[in-house]
Amino acid sequence: MAVWFVFVVPLVIMFFALFMERVETRLRHVAVQETDVEEFLESARPDEVRALYGHGIGRALELFRLRRVGGRAAKLRGRKGGA
Repeated sequence: MAVWFVFVVPLVIMFFALFMERVETRLRHVAVQETDVEEFLESARPDEVRALYGHGIGRALELFRLRRVGGRAAKLRGRKGGA
């Protein structure tokens, strides 16, 4: 009986480690980066702060990124139109 224990326990630990590595990889892609949070806190608008309070950091960062992308697109349109 102890022989089975010697073989099974390392296998269980190995499979658990492989499973946790996959979970960690998925979480790494989903997780919010520290630099994103710092940038958000430095220049967030009131509606983005309300989104942070009401819906969490994911929705607030989504609004923040949309505003930044929209601002960059407007600047590019202004440069093309002015030239």
